[in-house]
Amino acid sequence: MSNILKSLNLTIIAGIILAIILFILMYSLSGGWFLDTYFFSAIFRYLHVLSGVMWIGLLWYFNFVQIPNMPKIPDDQKPAISKVIAPATLFWFRWAALSTIITGLIVAYLNGYVNQAMTLGLIGGGDAKSITIGIGMWLGIIMAYNVWMIIWPNQKIALGMIDAEADQKAKAARTAMLFSRTNTLLSIPMLLSMVSAQNLF
Repeated sequence: MSNILKSLNLTIIAGIILAIILFILMYSLSGGWFLDTYFFSAIFRYLHVLSGVMWIGLLWYFNFVQIPNMPKIPDDQKPAISKVIAPATLFWFRWAALSTIITGLIVAYLNGYVNQAMTLGLIGGGDAKSITIGIGMWLGIIMAYNVWMIIWPNQKIALGMIDAEADQKAKAARTAMLFSRTNTLLSIPMLLSMVSAQNLF
């Protein structure tokens, strides 16, 4: 077991195998396998939650851990963050954001509320559940836009992935930080919308 846990790849593979076993067990106990809308909805909802945990977890890591503690790190140690940790974190951060949006839209489509949610009930009517989850979806889309169109381009400048003058790097770092904070702000009502919608009719 310790050999598995020493490797991230093996740990993830073991987790996937356990999840598949549990999935098979759950569906077997529920009466059998049907490759229908409910089945695929369950798969994509799981992928949506996994992606969302990665995305919001990294967003909160940036805002609760990395950004507040950067001033405490000695200057000679900061390149370890900016050259190694931050680029790796940003890779998973931006792709998790995209995956969260895509899988969320698939779940909404499979469950038949994508139109009501995306139009907030203005087209084709909508109930409290679809409108509430629609608010969460729009907040998530705005956040994902911020990730790809504002935070990531500015982080590339701030981290030196793109050649820029020192004042341009400082400006880019500030812009990335402000939009990261904006996403942190939006994540709180977004998560409320997503969770509370499950209990509405």
